Amino acid sequence: MNSVNGPVDTPVIDLREHGAACTLPLDDLTGRALAASDVVEAAPDAFRPGIWRVSPGRRVGTATVTVRNGGAVLVRIAPKVPVARLLFLLSYSLDAKGWREEGAQAAGADELLPVMARLYERQAEGALRQGLLQGYRTVEETALVVRGRVRQAEQMRRHYDKQLPLEIVHDEYTADIPENQLLRTACERLLRLPDGLPADVRTRLLRLRARLADATALGHAVPRWRPTRLNVRYQPALRLAELVLRGASVEHLPGGITVSGFLFHMPKVFEDFVTVALREALADADGYSRLQAGHHLDEQDRIRIVPDLVHYTSNDIPVAVADAKYKAEKHGGFPEADLYQMLAYCTALDLPTGHLIYAKGNAPRATLQVRHAGITIHQHALELNQQPSSLLEEVRELAESLVAPTRVRAR
Repeated sequence: MNSVNGPVDTPVIDLREHGAACTLPLDDLTGRALAASDVVEAAPDAFRPGIWRVSPGRRVGTATVTVRNGGAVLVRIAPKVPVARLLFLLSYSLDAKGWREEGAQAAGADELLPVMARLYERQAEGALRQGLLQGYRTVEETALVVRGRVRQAEQMRRHYDKQLPLEIVHDEYTADIPENQLLRTACERLLRLPDGLPADVRTRLLRLRARLADATALGHAVPRWRPTRLNVRYQPALRLAELVLRGASVEHLPGGITVSGFLFHMPKVFEDFVTVALREALADADGYSRLQAGHHLDEQDRIRIVPDLVHYTSNDIPVAVADAKYKAEKHGGFPEADLYQMLAYCTALDLPTGHLIYAKGNAPRATLQVRHAGITIHQHALELNQQPSSLLEEVRELAESLVAPTRVRAR
């Protein structure tokens, strides 16, 4: 365990995804805070008082865990894949095609937060190069003069027989629109993180915040926006801002515990990458693909199933089903529960084959034929630590195997 300088040295715990646990001395308050944070897995040593065993969970990034009336500890969890590769995977989380090529510029970087903050600042500055986007926003307010129209029901409810003030609604042309609010909110969230931002990136983010001063920062809320021809130049930065807000957070947990950090849940990152990349690879195939497609297992429609991806014919008949699982590190091979889940999917969708897609670990590709069911389950393993072009080629081959001619049971 190291420490970073500050008014009081903050202990630092450095871990690696899927890496070994570390044992270190911690006071009981800090140890219990780590265990409750969901950032890492922490448990006291059964035989050595004051010693805690801390191991990485399923998140990567940086977080500071603070205890009220106690101390703080900084946890850094390095991803198993290089940061540049992780950025490439993250670019599929929100279908952010506008910055997928940016991951190459992170080659050699070993910390996610500085790279992501620098990337966000660069994209946001590019979006604002032609000035702030403005638009109309509906405003409801109390005023002394008529502007727009009077809200009659609200006027009667609040002021009854008085002529003034007036409850009015009008459209205002302003820079305080969802697009700018989203960029401002992401900027504020990054600046609030206590550790990890290089001085030059923090300075640029401060300048960016000043340019967005007319937009409202919305705290924990994420402004909703929709792509239009007017905000085309904003769209890559907006999608990246959503990703920043997904990772950067300040949580207040019971017991006076505060978790402030920039973290990503790797199973979600992997699932998003696999499903979006597969959908893109299947775009030229007959039919269409749907992510998180809802179906029912039983005839009474009581038990809902939600496969990660289902491909349909143009007549809405399912022809392929796939599920992404980020857990190929199990020494005994693939988890059996995943096989039961896929068997249920194939049975409910009346398909002879199903596909489980894992991040490659120590389990090889396998095929399982289910007794007396006529169902075959294919288990695939994607090697994430390779060049994006090679990884996407693997996905394309996988997509071809999904829609290869198969026997679909008669309905």
